[in-house]
Amino acid sequence: MGKTLKTTCKMCRREGVSLCGKERCALKRRSSLPGQHGPTQKNPRLSSYGLQLREKQKAKRLYGIMETQFRRYFDDARRKKGNTSEFLIRALELRLDNVVYRLGFAKTRRQARQMVNHGFFTVNGQLVDIPSFATKIGQEIAVKENKRNKKLIDSMREQLSKATAPKWLHTTPADLKGKVVTLPEGEDLQTVFDPTLIVELYSR
Repeated sequence: MGKTLKTTCKMCRREGVSLCGKERCALKRRSSLPGQHGPTQKNPRLSSYGLQLREKQKAKRLYGIMETQFRRYFDDARRKKGNTSEFLIRALELRLDNVVYRLGFAKTRRQARQMVNHGFFTVNGQLVDIPSFATKIGQEIAVKENKRNKKLIDSMREQLSKATAPKWLHTTPADLKGKVVTLPEGEDLQTVFDPTLIVELYSR
């Protein structure tokens, strides 16, 4: 399976927005483009295609998805009747690794993906170790019982008590559980990239 080997903060600097979710993102210290000539290099004037491509790259890098899988999300969204860009973001937001991150169980999406891979979470009582698993309304995400004594989970408890989950999710920090109560919509679908440009790119 393909994977991205680039340093996450280099991608943040390349796109000009924080994608990694880290509090100490390198973009906050150095806003220039990455690389030897980054500090002296000016942002190029992009064509309409270049702008569309950059938005797609932002989306892929934000959610940690490769091209083939991202295209599959788009194709699924396009088959539905309605706003394709909204369906696309909604599908990305409902990924299990993203839900784990949104609930506050992980500091970054990358950490959430790793925890899911290592079998830290159950969905409705069943172990799920696939980060791309599509969660649904009513499903409960919880830390697996035999993982609750791990040091990582102990450090997570304080973080959970301070975290604020979006309104389409409900979390109970004391029980290390969260639930999908509704579909993300409206403000919940606002993000750092413009999905309409992605739709335009794939519709060429």
